[in-house]
Amino acid sequence: MPADGSTPESPPRRSRAFADVPDAATPFTSPRRRSVDASASPIRHVDSEIFARASRASMSSLNAMSTDGSMYDLTRRMEGLAGSAVFDAQGQQSEELESTRVDRLLRERAEQLKRTRSQTNLVSGEIAEESAVFEEEEPVRESLIIAANRLPVSVKRKADGTWDVRPSAGGLVSALLGVRKTYGMTWIGWPGIFIEPGPERDSLTATLRRQNLLPVYLTKSQVELYYNGYCNNVLWSLFHYVPLNFEARLNQETNMTAQWVAYKEANRVFADAIMSVYRDGDIVWAHDYHLMLVPEMLRQDVETMKIGWFLHTPFPSSEIYRMLPMREALLHGCLAADLVGFHTYDYARHFVSATSRILGLEATPDGVETQGGFTRVAAFPIGIDPSRFTAALRTDQVQDHIKELQERFRGRKVMLGVDRLDMIKGIPHKLLAFEKFLIENPEWKDKCCLIQIAVPTRSEVPEYQKLASTVHEIVGRINGRFGSIGSIPIQHLDCSMQFPELCALYSVTDVMLVTSQRDGMNLVSYEFVSCQNKSNAGVLVLSEFAGAAQSIGAGALLVNPHNVTEVAHAIKEALTMPEAEKIERHRSSFSHVSTHTAQAWADTFISELNDTHVEAELRQKRIPPHLSPDVVTRSFQKGKQRLIILGYNATLTDPMDSRSKNRPAIESKKNRHKIHPISQECISRLCDDPNTTVCIFSGSDRNKLAQIFAMLPKVWIAAENGVFIRPPLQGKNGTETPKWMTMIETTNLDWLESVEVVFEYFCERTPRSHVETRETSLVWSYKYADPDFGRQQARDLLQHLWTGPISNAPVDVVMGAKSVEVRPVGLSKGTAVERILHIINGGKNKELIEVDFVACFGHFLGRDEDIFSFLEQNSSQNSLSTNAHSPGSKKGNTSLSASIQNDLAAVEEHDESNLKKKHEAEIRFQDIVTCTVGRKRSSARYFVNDSDEVALCLAALTNSLNDGKGVIELLQFEDSISNVSKSASRGNLSTGRAASLPGGDNDAVYRSSSGQSI
Repeated sequence: MPADGSTPESPPRRSRAFADVPDAATPFTSPRRRSVDASASPIRHVDSEIFARASRASMSSLNAMSTDGSMYDLTRRMEGLAGSAVFDAQGQQSEELESTRVDRLLRERAEQLKRTRSQTNLVSGEIAEESAVFEEEEPVRESLIIAANRLPVSVKRKADGTWDVRPSAGGLVSALLGVRKTYGMTWIGWPGIFIEPGPERDSLTATLRRQNLLPVYLTKSQVELYYNGYCNNVLWSLFHYVPLNFEARLNQETNMTAQWVAYKEANRVFADAIMSVYRDGDIVWAHDYHLMLVPEMLRQDVETMKIGWFLHTPFPSSEIYRMLPMREALLHGCLAADLVGFHTYDYARHFVSATSRILGLEATPDGVETQGGFTRVAAFPIGIDPSRFTAALRTDQVQDHIKELQERFRGRKVMLGVDRLDMIKGIPHKLLAFEKFLIENPEWKDKCCLIQIAVPTRSEVPEYQKLASTVHEIVGRINGRFGSIGSIPIQHLDCSMQFPELCALYSVTDVMLVTSQRDGMNLVSYEFVSCQNKSNAGVLVLSEFAGAAQSIGAGALLVNPHNVTEVAHAIKEALTMPEAEKIERHRSSFSHVSTHTAQAWADTFISELNDTHVEAELRQKRIPPHLSPDVVTRSFQKGKQRLIILGYNATLTDPMDSRSKNRPAIESKKNRHKIHPISQECISRLCDDPNTTVCIFSGSDRNKLAQIFAMLPKVWIAAENGVFIRPPLQGKNGTETPKWMTMIETTNLDWLESVEVVFEYFCERTPRSHVETRETSLVWSYKYADPDFGRQQARDLLQHLWTGPISNAPVDVVMGAKSVEVRPVGLSKGTAVERILHIINGGKNKELIEVDFVACFGHFLGRDEDIFSFLEQNSSQNSLSTNAHSPGSKKGNTSLSASIQNDLAAVEEHDESNLKKKHEAEIRFQDIVTCTVGRKRSSARYFVNDSDEVALCLAALTNSLNDGKGVIELLQFEDSISNVSKSASRGNLSTGRAASLPGGDNDAVYRSSSGQSI
């Protein structure tokens, strides 16, 4: 950004027209998207803009698709798919389509091929003239913002004061060159030089902006702590499985805090630079471990932004990653993106496993489920531009180099290694394997030579200096032992090579050795394959720990670089391999390299990002809006008879630190049963209001709930999902305890004992799982166990249950997030609410029970959300009753709390049989506020994030009573919630909240956390 504070010049805004929709007359819907939308309620239709954007998202990925079958078979399959769907005039599907993304892409590919063939045949004069006019129009392009640590250029200042800007070499630069043809691209990154604010910086900024490059200027301190410190010393080492020695670790831990702060500051600078040029609809693509926090920062600024993040290094196993102190923040930062990409499936699997084990999130084959959102995680192996190498081989300069090299190495086999002088490249292992090969095969010492090019990197770091010394020592030892005056077996070069020389060297190489100990992809192997001659192909010996092994491994000899003997044998096999096998292996590798190019990689990722974002928009429609305290307060103040229904777990319980998920269950039980201090005070005062009734619903045992809510004697309690109901405690000081009412038959519970035996058996088999025993139900929870092992054990447990103790028992099996519950059939929270209202009505025999206001907050399982449905079905808006009593009539109305003393007396005079025989009054709710706790898809009208926000709403209701007991100020509970961790999950919670309470202090601020479901 210029020093004067002005906004940098932005590229011209492009039209968002639907010009590139495949066929406007036949819009399509993704089958996966259709399945999501079909189940959404009340949303049943998707607007045309989303369909159009889905079309554009799919077309670019179709160009990158490939198949190993014949073109005839591919065309036949795609034409069949294209004809299998019929749409009506309104764009609705009239026949069932394929349910996979691949089938949809193939169908559109067939349509694209048809249009291509038809356009090729248009050679008449009129059509040619019309096409010429059309070609003069500028194509409609979307805007793509690339954010990477470095700009794709090298910058130097000339003697005359101007700037010399030259393109840099690199895989990412090559991959995105072709994207410029499809998208209007802006690249954001550090220019690699330090310039103080002033005219020089402004001049460089203007020069770079003319090339659609936006520089991010970092100070020397930031680069030292952020780039050299946290990025290279911490993240790069951890992601490549490189352990630090003891001395380095002590120094690292001393500077870790400063490096982490610098890392966050640098990510904020990049995020601000992106926001300075971002406009609605732009695509943002962040790259690599330098910018792991950027997606979350952008999501906090613009909720609907299209964000992708790609990692160009390996992602380690969760057992390695969990050693990182800031592990949660980095994962949350990446999960804020719509699409997270990796080179290989293994890296993606490790990332998903880390989110599941460290954050406790639900993992699916396609990605990670966050609270109400979904982050797609997939593998996108990067490629190169092979045409650049094949074209270079035809130049005279390269041909001259090839002839020179062939003459120099006449009669000898050439083996080649091209690596950075880095610890992960395995150069010492390669040299030791070559030495062992010469020891075992001395006849080859004058028939082959190894050319090792080691490009220096980070030469000022002591570890790299030690590595260089080790390599030079091994090279000298091998040359001294096996060399002669006429030849030496190893030619070692500590330098980089010019592109023409490198292409020529690739071309004459017989065996390419890539022995990386850990590598994200390693495109050197791709370059070697591109430069090889089909008639005289060389052999690729490739490390199985390189990402390229999963792409072109079929045409290479895969080796374990740590096994020197295995590599030595692979060298001999490569040197003696028959020509026919060499050609066949090269054909397999070259087919992949030429198809999966760098541009295809970029096109596939961007199209997948567009498609994922559209699916996220559809999923978002099933998430209710966020509840503001003002909304519930306005409705509360209008009502005279008010009912407040509250869940217990994760609704009233104190928020827990997210790290407690990894603690043993016994330790966490001490904290998870504490009621939120704000909620407790609010409930007590709401119960004192004669026109307000408060009911607590929970699946927990009634004795436990009686102890927990002993300080709230005026609330109704429904235990074990409504099996037991306890009216408020009576008496002047609340010392009398009324009898718990049982709502179901409890004599037929013989199955409990046998189910408990099965649960205890699986509790022994599954470490850190536990069994919660209740009077009428049992719960086996594996929340604190290993996620993958727990899910596997849960599947086995269900098989044992259905084939054994509950095969003929009247029970329901409820699958929770990480639990299995067996309870009597027919239990329903909605039915429990109805029974409570009829108990309150008691012996009055009224025809209508009318409640002016009902608010229901709860973190319920999907099956228990029938309480929301019950309230909606009995609301005045949905009621079609012909009852003569009008909603405003006083006749038949029953005050819920003012008559509790008389109601209980009536209940004592009538046994349960008389209650069943008695005519049950109709229930009518005038104003309803249903709210789920946790941002998720729900049938409730609203959502709040956690128990903190539930407390905020209850405080707003309490303050609106004006009961003369003072205003509840959240700051007075600061000490009680001071240890709450700040949540950073995507679209969930900000790092802090400030809210104004109706009737309270507008400056009241409280800390937030993600409430954990028990």
